[in-house]
Amino acid sequence: MAASYLPATTESISQALEAKTTPEAISMLYQILENPSSASEALRIKEQAITNLSDLLRQENRAEDLRTLLTQLRPYFSLIPKAKTAKIVRGIIDAVAKIPETSDLQISLCKEMVQWTRAEKRTFLRQRVEARLAALLMESKEYAEALNLLSGLIKEVRRLDDKLLLVDINLLESKLHFSLRNLPKAKAALTAARTAANAIYVPPAQQGTIDLQSGILHAEEKDYKTAYSYFFEAFEAFNALEDPRAVFSLKYMLLCKIMVNQADDVAGVISSKAGLQYVGPDLDAMKAVADAHAKRSLKLFETALRDFKAQLEDDPIVHRHLSALYDTLLEQNLCRLIEPFSRVEISHIAELIELPVDHIEKKLSQMILDKKFAGTLDQGAGCLVIFDDPKTDALYPATLETISNIGKVVDSLYVRSAKIMA
Repeated sequence: MAASYLPATTESISQALEAKTTPEAISMLYQILENPSSASEALRIKEQAITNLSDLLRQENRAEDLRTLLTQLRPYFSLIPKAKTAKIVRGIIDAVAKIPETSDLQISLCKEMVQWTRAEKRTFLRQRVEARLAALLMESKEYAEALNLLSGLIKEVRRLDDKLLLVDINLLESKLHFSLRNLPKAKAALTAARTAANAIYVPPAQQGTIDLQSGILHAEEKDYKTAYSYFFEAFEAFNALEDPRAVFSLKYMLLCKIMVNQADDVAGVISSKAGLQYVGPDLDAMKAVADAHAKRSLKLFETALRDFKAQLEDDPIVHRHLSALYDTLLEQNLCRLIEPFSRVEISHIAELIELPVDHIEKKLSQMILDKKFAGTLDQGAGCLVIFDDPKTDALYPATLETISNIGKVVDSLYVRSAKIMA
């Protein structure tokens, strides 16, 4: 009876890759893996077969087969060094990640691998798979579980003093706390990541990620100039590596320009040599926002938000800052419109600004409470009554200062009289 496996040789690999159809190539590679030989050359060929097989399964979007492959390879893992096992496991998990809509499968796959690595006492691999699992849980918005997993992992990695993994985990913790709107802890985790990174060589992609996170946190604190410099550093790192995150760094750079009232610079940045490489919907969205901001036009601003919803509203970082910018723009427009009036109908203001009446009424009442201008809403008549700016009378502060000084004199006389009586 013919054997159900192929010999583990380079010729077998070549035959598989030259197969007429992808399913046939996959079948031949599986047959090579079924070869029972445990000779060093056979193990090396099998490793090559695994790499080729995972690539083909990824191209075919067969995520479930990749998961099954990882389970089938466990006997093979006991025959090769632990470092090679870690490389293969991470490679297959990366292959699954490249297949769209596999988040749940990736989480369950990582959980399975964590259980197996615990049973096999493979600490190095387990820590990296747990870090990957925490990142996936964060993407799935399961923040409590991700935070719980990271807190235990950080303590363990600190004891082992694995600086490179510690940078990864601290960076992940910073992103997680930022997602939970806990800015102090996000900054503390980022500082810890920077401290660990300063002690070792950090790959450029990792350094770019640190700079990107630094820019996001500085932008959150409204320090847009510092944020811009960090985004620029991140952009240069990602651009050199041709990393797709370069376009996000460039988008956030443009956002910072808009937020510091330098919207005119946006076109210049986009038309620069580096910017032209990334021309697309993301940069078009920021250009539309910059145009609206330069013209102080709420209508153009809303049109940009509507036309580029995926690039603006679906990006939580951009959306948060643009919401603040929209409020500022609305306030500036309202102040400009009501300036000539002492009494004006709210419906007339809404008509001029082309927004709903109830929205304008709510915003005007908020501006009055925030003391952006002096006035009151006459809701019975549907009017806004604007008062003249009250002139500050210098008499009251001077009187208060005089009373305060008299109080000090009385206190001093009391202390002296107490000494005389004693």
